[in-house]
Amino acid sequence: MTEYIHSLLDIVKKAGQAILEIYDQPDISVALKKDASPLTAADMASHLIIVEALQKINPAIPIVSEEGRKQDLQASMQKMFWCVDPLDGTKEFLKRNGEFTVNIGLIVDQKPELGVVYAPVTDMFYYGASGLGSFKMTGAGPALPIRVSKRTTGLVAVGSRSHQHPEEEKFLSGLGIAKLIAKGSSLKLCLVAEGAADIYYRHGPTMEWDTAAGHAVVANAGGRITGLNGDDLMYGKPGMLNPGFICQSDAFQR
Repeated sequence: MTEYIHSLLDIVKKAGQAILEIYDQPDISVALKKDASPLTAADMASHLIIVEALQKINPAIPIVSEEGRKQDLQASMQKMFWCVDPLDGTKEFLKRNGEFTVNIGLIVDQKPELGVVYAPVTDMFYYGASGLGSFKMTGAGPALPIRVSKRTTGLVAVGSRSHQHPEEEKFLSGLGIAKLIAKGSSLKLCLVAEGAADIYYRHGPTMEWDTAAGHAVVANAGGRITGLNGDDLMYGKPGMLNPGFICQSDAFQR
């Protein structure tokens, strides 16, 4: 599946450019979805670009996108499907802090086979694929291999900037955490993948499209994402709702 990587890098770049055109406008209109989460024109512009491009790459692979139709969720029951978050971190987008991403993951047999995460404001790419490894790239610069940290002391935790939960603080308090970083979107997963953080614990629910791409980057950089029971986070679940999870390096397992 690594033959898709270069196409995906181009797709997320184009989606990111469409997002930035709206991001740079003085006023951004916001609608609320049924779950009260925000929806902007940037979410939909990115969604349309990504879906059209993925259909051209391989029309046989179904697409599940956060902004897609409800009936498209049935595609998650397939052996292989694209799992897309066109704009992960809409709250960060509205705060204009730059901590939002475009996420495309490919799920095969309930596991993330490959994933691309793009941060439009910094022009930063993270990507990973089975048999290839994981990489970080800025703009047109070189793709640099990344690996999770091997630290066992002086640990760094990363947490959500907009979705903190008291249980997360309670969990981390017993681990000897030396530093806590607040970050938005799937960039939290990428910080673990590149070794800038050792652990990310998410207590509250997320959706599969929030984690699929970043999970591929983490897994192919030597890390794991597990549920709180220690089982690997899986995809294609009914409703596509993730449980609480822990993202960490192999050197640091709790």
